[in-house]
Amino acid sequence: MKILLVGINSKFIHSNLAIRYLYEYTSHKKNIELKEYTINNSKDYILKELYKQKADVICISTYIWNIEVIKEVIREYKKINSTTKFILGGPEATYDYNNLLINENIDIVMRGEGEETFDEICRYLIDGDLDISDIKGISYKENDEVLVNVDRDIMDMDKVPFVYKEGFEPFKNRIIYYETSRGCPYNCKYCLSSVEKKLRVKSLDIVFEELKFFLDNNIKQVKLVDRTFNADKKRAYQIWEFLIKNDNGITNFHFEISADIMNEDQIELLKKARVDLFQFEIGVQTTNKEVLDIINRKMKFEELSKVVKAVKDGNNIHQHLDLIAGLPGEDIESFRKSFNDVYNLEPEQLQLGFLKLIKGSGLSVDRDKHNLVARDKVPYEVLSSDKLSYEELLTLKLIEEMVESYYNTGRFYYSIKYIESKYETPFDFYKYLGAYYADEGYEDVPVSKLGMYDILLNFAIRDNLEVEILKELLKYDLLISGKQNKLCEFMKAEKDKSLYRNETLRNEYLNGLNDKNITLEIFNINVEKYIEENVLERKKQIIIFNYDEKINLLGHHESISVKGEIL
Repeated sequence: MKILLVGINSKFIHSNLAIRYLYEYTSHKKNIELKEYTINNSKDYILKELYKQKADVICISTYIWNIEVIKEVIREYKKINSTTKFILGGPEATYDYNNLLINENIDIVMRGEGEETFDEICRYLIDGDLDISDIKGISYKENDEVLVNVDRDIMDMDKVPFVYKEGFEPFKNRIIYYETSRGCPYNCKYCLSSVEKKLRVKSLDIVFEELKFFLDNNIKQVKLVDRTFNADKKRAYQIWEFLIKNDNGITNFHFEISADIMNEDQIELLKKARVDLFQFEIGVQTTNKEVLDIINRKMKFEELSKVVKAVKDGNNIHQHLDLIAGLPGEDIESFRKSFNDVYNLEPEQLQLGFLKLIKGSGLSVDRDKHNLVARDKVPYEVLSSDKLSYEELLTLKLIEEMVESYYNTGRFYYSIKYIESKYETPFDFYKYLGAYYADEGYEDVPVSKLGMYDILLNFAIRDNLEVEILKELLKYDLLISGKQNKLCEFMKAEKDKSLYRNETLRNEYLNGLNDKNITLEIFNINVEKYIEENVLERKKQIIIFNYDEKINLLGHHESISVKGEIL
């Protein structure tokens, strides 16, 4: 019997941890093969490739991003070969098993954790030494009736296999995922992790051994999928301390944390970390205390702010902060305040997400209570709430696009700081910029990198802002973001190529720099004085951009201001 374990990922760079857990845990590996695709592959391609495998059983891991693709592929596959059995696992199957078994061509649904369940399914299918009715944690259809076996007890984390022991070749150019714990101690009603309240952790000696394996193999990045990594403060400290002591100078570790529960000892420890050793993803969601109560989220924004600022002062850890639009009880003004509160913390990235009524989550159950209207199909995104209209959500969608394009890229850092200061709040700036994008027809068309600089300048002109300084800041932003083959038309100036041969410049500034990886540009104002002191000095200035050196977490390159009368 041939069993196929299938992952359909949202992007090529992602890898499916779930199917590898099942493969590594079972004792029936000789009967099993793994295949991965992405939702960007055509359904016809996935159908064809699955069929070519001639598998007796196909097991697929389901998520919010792939369930519709999976259902359609299975419908077509069953027309070709009705004898192949399909088994689904993952969150989208766990909380929708009845519908899948009745209305789709699914044979078995694995609910919850799948390692032990899958191994028993293999015993049932291959060895025949186990009856299907004895397999815990599954639902299946028999004589048109859906049968639900008892739930399986949660798993001992020390039994969770390490899926990378055979090496990293299958993960070339893909993100490496790893977990040290399962479950979550919190009960946030928008999140599926809250359904399983018990937090379980893997023994530290095992964690250290596995983390050392990543370090020894110089893996570029490891993303930990622990829902709240630092829920156990002492344990988080010990793991961070281990990684700092064993740092290989290459590997980056990404953690999802609750910032407001961090203590002084942890913050002091984190200051010792190499630049870019750690990344933190911090879910804020809202700063409105009444909304936090509605969604059962325990978060103290005042404490979170202190921690984010303290970590930022270390200038060594990239911080990614999240907000959710569409939460019950939050109107547009409340969200405006939440946005400004979080934006003013100046994270390296600000993610503006939209509430999704995920099957099994508390808000999905209470949708009528909060007048939440959402799409029937994935991603189940809210269309309106008790406090936000669809039109207001569309406005927030535009703001999200502007934040993603202009703030999160890091390529407009000083220009954005200058422009947003002309508006009452950052939220208002992004709102007007988004409206401009829509008015000018940029919303649904691709815009080149240089085109984005032109758009920002034209927006400022339309809003009657002073653009003399902005033009210079835009040019500066572009050049610190990386070596450029060309500039926008408004940035171009007479370039004196003899500058590269200037004896003073060569002796005092260019000595030791790689000529092939520098750029000299002339500015019409003293840009760096304006940035540092907010003083406008209309005097031509030469700046050297050194692309062999990056100076901050945003990836900006070194700029060297030439002093004295060179021009």
